Amino acid sequence: MRLNVHLKSLLFASALGLVPFSAAHAADKLTIAATPVPHAEILEFIKPQLARQGVDLQVKVFTDYVQPAVQVNEKRLDGNFFLHQPYLDEFKKAHKNDIEVPVAKVHVEPFAGYSTKVKKLADLPNGATVAIPNDPSNSGRALLLLERQGLLKLKDSKNTSATKKDIVSNPKDLKIRELEAATLPRVLNQVDLALINTNYALEAKLNPVKDSLFIEDGNSPYANLLVAREDNKDSAAIKKLAAALTSPEVKKFIEEKYKGAVVPAF
Repeated sequence: MRLNVHLKSLLFASALGLVPFSAAHAADKLTIAATPVPHAEILEFIKPQLARQGVDLQVKVFTDYVQPAVQVNEKRLDGNFFLHQPYLDEFKKAHKNDIEVPVAKVHVEPFAGYSTKVKKLADLPNGATVAIPNDPSNSGRALLLLERQGLLKLKDSKNTSATKKDIVSNPKDLKIRELEAATLPRVLNQVDLALINTNYALEAKLNPVKDSLFIEDGNSPYANLLVAREDNKDSAAIKKLAAALTSPEVKKFIEEKYKGAVVPAF
């Protein structure tokens, strides 16, 4: 059987290393779940780099914190990029046969408190309504941050799973409301104070560095992770993705694009 001229040329060029990997070989497809900002933006930034390495990165965007973890756990997706270790720990407690494992620490999104009612934390009135996320790891994170501002006291200042039941002192009689994290920017003008995850703050055009009343410091243990499954965590494609997400190029991208609202963790 005679090969046509185009196929002959392609094979010859491939043998000489002149054809991009994806043209001569089927690319490894990776479907990764992410929330829109900054996770999906970072993944889109490294897409071309991964394509040159033979990885077809597909980014599936979610606006909640539940389905990205559930669908990876059910093997409907290859991995996710949105959660931190305390959230993963809580997810594992709530779901049987969990198979998700962290692969790389990528960045920290400093958690912050925002208000449209007061300009200074000292002006927060007695009986103020404070909105915090309702998922266990982030509600604990919010309560710990409120404690660091001197607004309340918890039984254990190191318990990342603290709940409202762990509050032992509340001198301002704050009314703590637990709401879905994604809704917090939308209710900001309805409460006195809201503690908002940075990804949702950025989507709402809030700058955690400039617009918040207070913010976590750089020692936050809540680094956002690239998470894979037990059965694919050592695959070549996942390793290439992890390397790309912790590359000098991504570090520069994070620093220049988010200007302190997102901080590299590598």
